[in-house]
Amino acid sequence: MTPPSLLAVFAHPDDESLVSGGVIARHAAAGARTTVVTVTWAPDTYRTRELAHAVRALGAEPPQLLGYADDRVPDSAPGQPRWCDVPLDEAVAHVVAAIRAVRPDIVLTHDAYGGLTGHPDHRRTHQVTLLAAAAAGLGDLHPEAGEPWQPGAVYLATHPDTAVADLGPLMHRARKSVLAVPHHQVSAVVDVRPWLDRKWAAILSHRSQVERERPLPGLLARLPAEARHRIIGTEYYMRVGLTPDAPSLTHLTV
Repeated sequence: MTPPSLLAVFAHPDDESLVSGGVIARHAAAGARTTVVTVTWAPDTYRTRELAHAVRALGAEPPQLLGYADDRVPDSAPGQPRWCDVPLDEAVAHVVAAIRAVRPDIVLTHDAYGGLTGHPDHRRTHQVTLLAAAAAGLGDLHPEAGEPWQPGAVYLATHPDTAVADLGPLMHRARKSVLAVPHHQVSAVVDVRPWLDRKWAAILSHRSQVERERPLPGLLARLPAEARHRIIGTEYYMRVGLTPDAPSLTHLTV
């Protein structure tokens, strides 16, 4: 049985690989349509070139780029507004258009914290994607964005408080926050070790981040392989069902 198709909407190049690379690789390998939308960084910048290599390593379609500026790197998209400054309705319309074009069964995005570090672009992407997933199925909203399509569920990539034993101290040493959800809020725990080679290859594709010490790819690259595998070998999600028969991420056995 072909698994549900995926549309992954994340804030920055490398988010797709770090938090959902295993699930993306798994669904792509099983023949499901798998698409990544990245909302910041302009086309033809070094980070979007790295993104193209990463998404190829995961087996997904070429990434779709919204091309807005990173909140903390204004020159990431010269002449474009920061993602956090884009009017809400405009931002939602872009993601609605992506959902209607791809017609995914499942949408992936950041959790309400915006991941471990709470980056404002992550939080904004979470908010916009939830609104867009609901609006995409309503024909009277954003009619210019294509024919309505209702995804079955949104899965929010997250980290439970029970799974940060290795990662927490690493983040603290790099002067980064660690925002974790209570474990009982996690809906899906996905063992992605069979796809770990693809996920790690995708993370390594983001060379500009691997070469630096503070970004998470750089922190992971400096770990012993065993510790790194413990951190990235399991992915955690919170499920927001949008239809009565919403599909599950955990339908495949490994």
